[in-house]
Amino acid sequence: MTAISPPMPPSLWAATAPPAPATAPLMGDARTGVAVVGGGFTGLSAALHLAEAGVPVTLLEAAEIGWGASGRNNGQVIPTLSRLDPDDIVASVAPEHGGRDKGEELVGLIRDSAALTFDLIRRHGIAAEAVQNGWIQPAHRESRLKVSEKRAAQWGRRGAPVRMYSRAEMAALTGTDHWFGGWGNATGGRINPLALARGLADAAIRAGAAVHTASPATGIEKTPAGWVVTTPRGRVTADRVIVATHAYTDDVWPGLKRTIVPVRSYQMATSVLSDNIRKTILPEGHALSDTRGDLYFYRFDANGRLVTGGGLIVPFGWDGRIRARITERVRRVFPQIGEDLRFDYTWWGYVAGTADRMPHVYELAPGVLSWTGCNGRGVALAVALGREMARASNGTALREIAAPVETRLRTIPGHAFRALGIAWNQAKFRRMDARD
Repeated sequence: MTAISPPMPPSLWAATAPPAPATAPLMGDARTGVAVVGGGFTGLSAALHLAEAGVPVTLLEAAEIGWGASGRNNGQVIPTLSRLDPDDIVASVAPEHGGRDKGEELVGLIRDSAALTFDLIRRHGIAAEAVQNGWIQPAHRESRLKVSEKRAAQWGRRGAPVRMYSRAEMAALTGTDHWFGGWGNATGGRINPLALARGLADAAIRAGAAVHTASPATGIEKTPAGWVVTTPRGRVTADRVIVATHAYTDDVWPGLKRTIVPVRSYQMATSVLSDNIRKTILPEGHALSDTRGDLYFYRFDANGRLVTGGGLIVPFGWDGRIRARITERVRRVFPQIGEDLRFDYTWWGYVAGTADRMPHVYELAPGVLSWTGCNGRGVALAVALGREMARASNGTALREIAAPVETRLRTIPGHAFRALGIAWNQAKFRRMDARD
């Protein structure tokens, strides 16, 4: 059986990221301490942290490094969850999984996740267009300022560097009077996500990790010698396994893919804007995503392209429809761009949603860990959870990592009808965005 690696989909990031480090498929039999399945942010962070700790680690990626969500997202580094605030997160952790104390540990992990990500970038000299000038969440209706105040207060009580912004202050930060004020976190920012993935892979290899691309895991089996992960042209025997496939999870572990709903997220990048226009939009370099359910989000790349995107209720004819929809949106929010607005790149990828909007770390079996549920906040969260799963795979007790660990998969009822649920949610978000 021969592995066929799908090519990296065209995108702004694929056109501008530095090359990936040289890798090859797994051939024959190998032995390692920890086998990591998946070459996105989670798997790469885990592999890097394990290698730095002196643990033999082998990473298996089905396609190329960063081929999935890690190389296709908008590249905003956001130290929050998309729907749940700290008090909600704490309340959601059941007593048998650690209760309030473990919930607060998870909140702390999320709070520090952007700082961790940028610290890794600086420490390893990763050329990822990293800008840590902060993330802002403007309120799209005046009534939503109550949400902003609640979020800023709850994160602020837990030590996050947050602040509220008046309408005038937000207009100065964004370059438009479209929003009504809002809040922000100074540790957030933006990166070229594919460049980050490739840089993490290079750092992991330099630290001693074995990284194999074009090596999809076709099976994971417990044997007397250890856990055996099979690929089309080889297999690796490991003491422990981390399954880091997330939104692109297949049937490699029974039931895992039914814990998430893969949701298409469409991304777009304009042509390079003139300096006169560029300096009037997000002039301090912030990353922005607002309070809508049908999210408005914006940031610049290193060359002066406005990078944005959106969602569609149904995917048919997606390229023309998303171009028309977001062109109208950008002209309305940033009228200074004018009629010459042009999108040079459009692409899409999946994000992994969970029914309760929470991330879930699973012990799939003794020695096998995974997690699901980025819910649109995967960059910083995946890097942070990769570190925690590395700690657990290197002897740290599961109860001591900064996230609750579950043994029972939270599969989603009616998973086979997930496409209808996605369409329904998108329509619901648009209705809710228009109401106080």
